[in-house]
Amino acid sequence: MLTLSYRKELKNLIPYKPGKPIEDVKREYGLDKVIKLASNENPLGCSEKVKEAITHALNDLSIYPDGNATLLKESISKKYNIPVDEILPTSGSDEMIDLIAKTFIEKDDEAIMADITFPRYAATTNMMGGVPVIVPLKNYTHDLTAILKAITPKTKIIWICNPNNPTGTICSEEEVIDFLNKVPQNVVVAYDIAYGEYVERKDYPRNSIDFIKKYPNVMVMKTFSKAYGLAGLRVAYTIANKEIIENINKVRGPFNVNSLAQIAAVAALKDEEFLKKTYEVNIEGKKYLYQQFDDMKLSYPPSEANHIYVNIERDANETFIELQKRGIIIRPMGGTWIRVSIGTMEENRLFIKNLKDILNK
Repeated sequence: MLTLSYRKELKNLIPYKPGKPIEDVKREYGLDKVIKLASNENPLGCSEKVKEAITHALNDLSIYPDGNATLLKESISKKYNIPVDEILPTSGSDEMIDLIAKTFIEKDDEAIMADITFPRYAATTNMMGGVPVIVPLKNYTHDLTAILKAITPKTKIIWICNPNNPTGTICSEEEVIDFLNKVPQNVVVAYDIAYGEYVERKDYPRNSIDFIKKYPNVMVMKTFSKAYGLAGLRVAYTIANKEIIENINKVRGPFNVNSLAQIAAVAALKDEEFLKKTYEVNIEGKKYLYQQFDDMKLSYPPSEANHIYVNIERDANETFIELQKRGIIIRPMGGTWIRVSIGTMEENRLFIKNLKDILNK
């Protein structure tokens, strides 16, 4: 029997459970075909330009990746007209969330976040011995007024996911700017816009990267996992004040973004047509699902992301299992709520057909 001693911060941590893999569901239920609408992945895959770039790079896999991600930083710098030293690529946003916690949170420091949002924010806070301060959503989105009231001398970080995961809701540009004007400068605002490419609403802060010019305590987090379809390669980036980047680099691994991920990301940034098609397919699928949910009298907050948070009015986990048996993977969110990713129209129709069958039984 092991007699090892683990950090006490790990005692109450629960490992993150990703969406169930397609192959696992096939084996478990003896299925030939399974569709996954659980992890907000791009149903179109990725750009053909990405595939070409990766193919040409396959002969160089014995060489360590560029630890500075030089070409990727330069591509991001050119796209957004920002200095290279304000950009930090990471192995997905998950790594950056961990790095932020390692950089800023000490024992008993507080980090503010919503009650229904990306769970890694709370997990990494706990991992570092910090205290998650949970503020309930208001109308399914961040209650920025309540978050401001929750700030104390112990507050180190505020996590804002906009659009929010899993609800898909947003805070407007006016709301965000008013909020940032009131946040103390010694509190970091980690502003996660993983789903920003999907937003339709005109009042969304589309130029949020400019926030760091006026608010040096703001970090803007973006990813290639969603609209760009590179979830399998794990690549994201954060834009922040040079001083913040320099300090995060002290805890970052030396080769954190692999070579293929860097090459793929550079190619993805060049394909605006793929991004446009992704946006259009998402809107089409979202309108269809809205109509079907309305017909079924199911409630949901309007989403500005590539997923919908919907109340199916029966046990979410039971429905999750029943859908899996039929070859459809969604995400149970507790109680009677599920989150379904928007797929191709064929996938959306198959999901609705089976959901109706299950709910009518």
